[in-house]
Amino acid sequence: MKTLLLTGFEPFLNFPVNPTARIVEELHGKEIGGYRIHSEVLPVDFSVSGNRVISHIEAVKPDAVLSLGLSGGRFKITPERIAINVNDGAKDNSGHAPVDEPIIDEGADGYFTNMPIRKMVDALKDAGLPAEISNTAGAYLCNHVMYRVLHFVNQQRPDMQAGFIHIPASHELAVEHGRVPSWSHEDLKRAIVTCIEQLG
Repeated sequence: MKTLLLTGFEPFLNFPVNPTARIVEELHGKEIGGYRIHSEVLPVDFSVSGNRVISHIEAVKPDAVLSLGLSGGRFKITPERIAINVNDGAKDNSGHAPVDEPIIDEGADGYFTNMPIRKMVDALKDAGLPAEISNTAGAYLCNHVMYRVLHFVNQQRPDMQAGFIHIPASHELAVEHGRVPSWSHEDLKRAIVTCIEQLG
């Protein structure tokens, strides 16, 4: 059976709960769409997260890598089309706030996902779950991890599928935060399962 490395993130900024962590923890060890899921939760730290996900890839040797990130304020499931070679944004959990930093010196300006994101969006809509392709993963940790993984894929594992999906807040987070649209945890998890089933 093939292996999928599935990653989420710890809480960050003014989000005391990160639903991606709970989703990946609950899917760890499951068999979905011909893949056995190996899950990891990444730190929200520019100096650590990229190296950590590459270490997981080298240890697990997965056939595919799917990373999840919270986009508090979005109200659809949004598979990302592209990652850009820029770190920029608010302070991470270690207090670092990068400004216009390249993720990899002399790296490509950007990398497109090689996952079937259109197929994912169509399947989500067929399942009654709002979804659309996103053309920006921002320049925070989500983009950082997506870029690092796709750089690795392009340099060393062109046969490996890799991509990133942003999800809305969970109801649990919305209650804590107070000002973001939200989905039920079960619908968020069902959406990710649906996406994984499209990998083939």
